[in-house]
Amino acid sequence: MSAEPIRTLGSHKQRDWPKHMAIWAILAIDLLPFYMMVQISFKDNTTFNLNPWFPTNPLTWVWSNWTYGMELIGPYIANTVFVAVTTTTVTLFLAIMAAYFFARYKMPFSSVLWSAFIVLMLMPAVANIVPLFALLKDLGLLNTLWAIIIVGVSVGQVFNLFVLRNFIEDLPKDLFEAAEMDGANHFQQVMNIVIPMSGPIIGTLAILAFLRTWNEFLLPLIILRDQELFTLGVGLIYLDGEYVKQWGKIMAAFFIASIPLIIIFLFTMKLFVRGLSAGAIKG
Repeated sequence: MSAEPIRTLGSHKQRDWPKHMAIWAILAIDLLPFYMMVQISFKDNTTFNLNPWFPTNPLTWVWSNWTYGMELIGPYIANTVFVAVTTTTVTLFLAIMAAYFFARYKMPFSSVLWSAFIVLMLMPAVANIVPLFALLKDLGLLNTLWAIIIVGVSVGQVFNLFVLRNFIEDLPKDLFEAAEMDGANHFQQVMNIVIPMSGPIIGTLAILAFLRTWNEFLLPLIILRDQELFTLGVGLIYLDGEYVKQWGKIMAAFFIASIPLIIIFLFTMKLFVRGLSAGAIKG
């Protein structure tokens, strides 16, 4: 190997090190809260006050913080999983059916109806809190998990419908015509053509819908009153207010609450990237 390629390689490395340092600095800033949460979760208040920044000897770790945190927020996690899974399933089912209709069939004023859906994307959700609260009160849905599910399903329709309609419109029309010739009804066409061919984008929308519902805070805070019905967002806020000095227990509870999201990202990241890539190609 000549000296010129070696010098070129060395110059490239010299030019790249500022980029690498910037990347590592950003990663360090992003991971700092996670590091603090983990190492504080093994301390009692005395140890935390003496040494808040660095881990302690594993022999002195307070494992009871984790037991306490799991017992305290376990019901909150169960409520949140129920709400998130139900909301995501119903939202995607209705969105797929509606997107199939808008993509495959035209009816009088369908363009007006579609434009109304698009306008809903521009409306901030917080602007509807007062009339929404009054509506839920009249329906007798206050202080119920079903209120969160129903509102979550309605809120998630607009974005999912917008994405799925454009995706379904790009599917080969010959497939639908062949299915009709074989006697397939609309539901069978959705199940056998739309869902299999739209799997990546549906998976991506499912992940986004699940995360949105999991992180929902304002609506549960307003409509839930009984502590046994709290979702994670509300439950953790009350934990911070009631046990504000028990930092080890609070951090353990926060970390346990983040475990489901970590698992989701680890096992669905490839599906998420595939869905985004499929959407980009379709666009």
